[in-house]
Amino acid sequence: MKSVLSYSEDVGLAGEVSAAGVEVANALGLEAIAIELDVVSVGLRPSGRVVLVQGGKTLEDDTDLAAASIVEVAKAKGSQVLLVGDTRFGRVVAAKVAARLRMGSLGNGKKLRVVGESLVVTRDAYGGKFLADVASKLPCVALVQPGSYSASEGAAVPVETITVTAGETKIVVKETKQGRQAEAGIKSATVIVSAGRGFAKKDDLLLASDLAKAIGGALGGSRPLSSDLGWLGEDQQIGLTGAYVHPKLYIAVGISGQLQHVAGIKDSKVIVAINNDKQAPIFQVADYGIVGDLYEVLPALTKLLKNG
Repeated sequence: MKSVLSYSEDVGLAGEVSAAGVEVANALGLEAIAIELDVVSVGLRPSGRVVLVQGGKTLEDDTDLAAASIVEVAKAKGSQVLLVGDTRFGRVVAAKVAARLRMGSLGNGKKLRVVGESLVVTRDAYGGKFLADVASKLPCVALVQPGSYSASEGAAVPVETITVTAGETKIVVKETKQGRQAEAGIKSATVIVSAGRGFAKKDDLLLASDLAKAIGGALGGSRPLSSDLGWLGEDQQIGLTGAYVHPKLYIAVGISGQLQHVAGIKDSKVIVAINNDKQAPIFQVADYGIVGDLYEVLPALTKLLKNG
């Protein structure tokens, strides 16, 4: 029987991609299968079946090994669609699988639907100002944007284990370093305080961090603070080239509000902007705005929240 496969190396995202796989599988009348490499993700509750792939070595240490393993499953299960979580690792794996199986490939999408013999994804265009539909004939590979689907809540399902012959990795690990992690997961946070270039130096980010702690939120930031200056970890970057977030409350501090950043926050329920430039574009998308010096506003706001 032909199938719809789903995969993500990210534990939290695996459930979301699995839910997308079930939806597409139902539309096609096919079986939904979630692929797990090495071990089954803790808490994964897909509505479809789980195939655990093992190969005598850690397959997720290398995108080549991961892709080769998924290709074996795709051939064995007659894959018509492979959905992959849109992460750095996932993007590389998806491209390798599509090339090896000679399948069409679709970039990250918010929603997936089947139209005739094609898979259609709806995705942001022009920095999030518009939505565009992009289609590919089946069979194909497609990336699923984090936050687009809710993870399945079904009961645990049987696991089928497949052993593959893993090739030799072309990557040699010389050294590993612990990456800086956000205090709370950006993608799942219900409250986010996000910092931008309005902060004069790295140490000043403590003001934003204190506010985030006072309201039980996560600390995020714009691309310049993570990619250019290295003040924040890449997992805290929000925007078109970072994470797409959808919190109940998003507080943008010292962020001008360029299109690439707005694309990542426009699904937030409430947006609050704090900026000393009343002409800053961020105020055009904010529900509430404070025009003022962040060095005065943040301490006062944090003190107010802490004192109740």
